[in-house]
Amino acid sequence: MPPGHFTAKGQNHIGPGKKNYFVTYVTFHYILFLQFCFRKLKTIFMKRDILKIDEELCNGCGQCVPNCHEGALQVIDGKIRLVSELMCDGLGACIGHCPEGAITIETREAEPYNEMRVMEQMKDKGKNTIIAHLKHLKDHGETGFLQEGVSYLKVHRTDLNFNLAEVMSEVHNHSELIKTQHQLQPKSQSHSQSQMHNPKEGGCPGSRTMVIEKPAGQKTNLTPEDQPSELRQWPVQMHLVNPNAPYFRNADLLLAADCVAFSIGGFHSNHLKGKSLAIACPKLDHGTDSYVEKLTAMIDIAKVNTITVMMMEVPCCGGLLQMVKTALGNASRKVPVKKMIVGINGEILQEEWL
Repeated sequence: MPPGHFTAKGQNHIGPGKKNYFVTYVTFHYILFLQFCFRKLKTIFMKRDILKIDEELCNGCGQCVPNCHEGALQVIDGKIRLVSELMCDGLGACIGHCPEGAITIETREAEPYNEMRVMEQMKDKGKNTIIAHLKHLKDHGETGFLQEGVSYLKVHRTDLNFNLAEVMSEVHNHSELIKTQHQLQPKSQSHSQSQMHNPKEGGCPGSRTMVIEKPAGQKTNLTPEDQPSELRQWPVQMHLVNPNAPYFRNADLLLAADCVAFSIGGFHSNHLKGKSLAIACPKLDHGTDSYVEKLTAMIDIAKVNTITVMMMEVPCCGGLLQMVKTALGNASRKVPVKKMIVGINGEILQEEWL
């Protein structure tokens, strides 16, 4: 009976060569499946630094509030509240300003941000905390999470110890007030300037997360001296960016070495336009392990569409691309990556999709 043929009893006789091929084929795909599961588990149980407040120690002095550059801390009902876990980057700048030692940073296995779970944990802290949280989401353009939070409150209306209608009215009036202030501000003052100088925001304006709105109908055929900035967000340095910020979601990410923008002409119009930006120096920056974690979160949680890595031709810049490759190895998603090498004389020496 020739190998691979069926006998009269229906038994399949597989020849040695085909049998080995079949076993190799199954083993290969089993390994791929295990690798996928491993990457998925690493994403689900990704470690994250997050703020922890001991309410027994906290006296509500508020000294920590100005040092939270994301504006995620507020004094509510006599206690400090973390009104936005989404925007807390775990940097810990607020810790040294708490005289009671009530603030610590804990590293825990953190799932991707879940607004429903946040609301479930926050609703018992009272009406004012809920209002502050919803206002914070609205101020940072998190309309999707805002809708999820409101939906949760409506479904669990009977479990709340406050009047939901009053909460919704205050959040709505807050957004109308912001809109009115924006309409009344001088045209010469940009949206980013109004955010930068708002004393009620709290925190360091140099690293506060904000979206930079561009006026519609910008002039075309401008001279090189008149080329507008194409920067869409702040901050941009990898140590300061929050991978959960709205401007990274479903965006095309440009990861550029610090020196690139100074070396190449037309950086804004030719390379930055339409992209979100992060900059880093693999040689001089310290603690770059956090860069890999942030890039992994941008891939899996923010779901960036593409990553363009712009590096200088000097050897030390290659570490930037290695960070992206490591993040891709840790992530459960795969995204297209473009490598661009910029010469010291400002020319593009190499450009390719990996």
